[in-house]
Amino acid sequence: MITITDKAKTKIVRLMEESDKGEGSFLRVSVTTGGCSGLSYNMDFDTEAKADDQFFEDKGIRIALDMKSFLYLAGTELDFTVGINGKGFNFNNPNASRSCACGESFSV
Repeated sequence: MITITDKAKTKIVRLMEESDKGEGSFLRVSVTTGGCSGLSYNMDFDTEAKADDQFFEDKGIRIALDMKSFLYLAGTELDFTVGINGKGFNFNNPNASRSCACGESFSV
């Protein structure tokens, strides 16, 4: 399961309203190979479920993960921060053994 903070929820709702996906869209979170630590996080809005999708809901936000990504992201908290180093989504992933300095990639 992925959980989201209140700040992340606020930003996701705003981005969903601005997206062209419209009613019935959900947040798709995935992991792909790449980045300086080996694995990278991806987020997008989608309207079509895939056969191996796992769905979760937190704070009214519906979240989809494919099975491979679920194995890497189980227990992750999605946050949104604004600070001196910039703003953006942060993945607090208990499965990551290390991550790069920018926080956009990780390894297990």
